[in-house]
Amino acid sequence: MTKPSSQKPKPTISIIGAGRLGTALALALATRGYPIRALAARRQSHARKAIALSDLPSQTLALGADQLEQLPPSDLVLITTPDDVIADIARNFAKLRRSTRHRATFLHTSGALSSAVLSPLAKAGFHTGSMHPLVSISAARAGAGALRGAFYCVEGDGVAMRFAKIIVRDLNGTAFTIKPESKALYHPAAVMASPHMVALFDLATEMLVYCGLKRKEARNVLAPLVQSTVNNLTRTSPERALTGTFARGDLATVKRHLKALSTKQLAEALEVYKLLGLHSLQLAAKNNLDPKLANQIGKLLHTKVTKK
Repeated sequence: MTKPSSQKPKPTISIIGAGRLGTALALALATRGYPIRALAARRQSHARKAIALSDLPSQTLALGADQLEQLPPSDLVLITTPDDVIADIARNFAKLRRSTRHRATFLHTSGALSSAVLSPLAKAGFHTGSMHPLVSISAARAGAGALRGAFYCVEGDGVAMRFAKIIVRDLNGTAFTIKPESKALYHPAAVMASPHMVALFDLATEMLVYCGLKRKEARNVLAPLVQSTVNNLTRTSPERALTGTFARGDLATVKRHLKALSTKQLAEALEVYKLLGLHSLQLAAKNNLDPKLANQIGKLLHTKVTKK
């Protein structure tokens, strides 16, 4: 005779925002046994597509932005919309549900905003918090995989924190928390490490295109280098992972770099090179780079290069 399962049922979830992150979360949570009651998007047709992509049950409601009053009672509502509309959603939803007895917990997934942006909901009696996955999601299905085992920045009231930590645990992730007022600094740190790295990769690609490579070939050439750097960073500190020109203090090489970058077409790359070069010198100094060399290179980077 099979013994009845002692495992508690998963909280029911509705998701407002059916972009890449919202759809990835729906897929990842559904595979972990979470009932997804509804998925809302700007347009109902977008919500339907996201539900189909996530292989959610047919009874999952697809709602448009003007149908939030139809959102079914859920234990947890995830707001995965762009940052600029979270406050409006909180205000509108607080008005819609102020008179209802159902008290859901709301979590938004913004990295830049704290749970304070949900204050209208908190005042209306809802529990509120934030849960930001520290991963790069460029496609929903691949993103669902990236969400498993990721780090999540969580904060909020006690109930919201418990919900967030349960989700993170079920996704085999790791939760950490910071002060709500630090979210505005936490997020640009994430931007520097990921989206800005993409922008930097694109600049490097352009430089190789000027060398005569085709754009796709340039990306293929650079990708293993980036991967090896990331691998080094997972094993050691940034100063130990730093390699190449600035780690060695190659003064003559820096001069050649600056000369090669001093064309009008590469003006942006030149400024980025100089700024990052100054920080690389700071890392190299921790690795006992000759102070005299460091000072000489630093003077070069602070000097404006005449554009051709």
